[in-house]
Amino acid sequence: MTRAARIEELWGYLFISPWLIGFIVLTAGAMLGGLGLSFFRYDIITPPRFVGLANYEKMFFDDWLFWHSLRLTAQYAVFSVFLGVLSGLGASLLLNQKVRGLTIYRTIYYLPSVVSAVAAAMMWAIVFHADFGLVNGLLKVVGIEGPRWLSSTNMPVWTFIIIANWNVGVGIVIYLAALQGVPTTLYEAAIIDGAGRWQKFWHITLPMISPVIFFNVVMGIIGSLQVFTIAFVLSEAGGSDSTIGGPANASMFFVLYLYMNAFRFLKMGYASALALALFVIILVLTVVVFKASGRWVYYEGALKR
Repeated sequence: MTRAARIEELWGYLFISPWLIGFIVLTAGAMLGGLGLSFFRYDIITPPRFVGLANYEKMFFDDWLFWHSLRLTAQYAVFSVFLGVLSGLGASLLLNQKVRGLTIYRTIYYLPSVVSAVAAAMMWAIVFHADFGLVNGLLKVVGIEGPRWLSSTNMPVWTFIIIANWNVGVGIVIYLAALQGVPTTLYEAAIIDGAGRWQKFWHITLPMISPVIFFNVVMGIIGSLQVFTIAFVLSEAGGSDSTIGGPANASMFFVLYLYMNAFRFLKMGYASALALALFVIILVLTVVVFKASGRWVYYEGALKR
């Protein structure tokens, strides 16, 4: 390495040093601290007491709510990611057309992304209220008795899935950038070969934007497995007999259960074990998706081996 290259490398590390220091101290350090704390019983008030693998043994073999919250979160993740990718891609295809007022439509679709999560959750609490909510009010007009969206034992998770697809603005922006980056020469060649709309979409558009779909799937999985704010706010707004994660733990998602153990029950050691379990789950799923991406993600210019 030449002297100029070494100096350039040194300047590069110097410029990224604030991020590196922040990551090591605030992220990696906190993760290592949580890993160590997961082997202790700690309630903040008394000193930590080493219990070995007791927290993990309780989590896997004695805590049914751990498995319930994990199942509920998995159900939410599967449907919200699938519908989110589908609705985001569909909306971006519509917003990629040449129509009058296109910038206004794009702005409207993106606006929900800049709304505070708590404010949006309170709005949805009003919309889906069982007695005077907008949705049930409209259903009553056509003679349909609306369900108790937030105050029943089987509807909250489906309500959250519906709400999750309202905020697809960021995904739409990414999809639009990918769609506008597809070379028009490919479409022109397909037209000459007699390809129709569906053939062009399936054989040109989808392969060319598959890296972006892959990115949104990965980010959607990571985000959906960490759902918290909307469940925290709406479970309290579901009715007078509702509690956080209720009713009857019908909205007790994994991160919400982690929060309850850490900051309501002061079981910091057990909450750290839950956090590590979530980290491992997200890591494994991400690796699986990355491994499977070679079968359906197309990178222009990539060499096939």
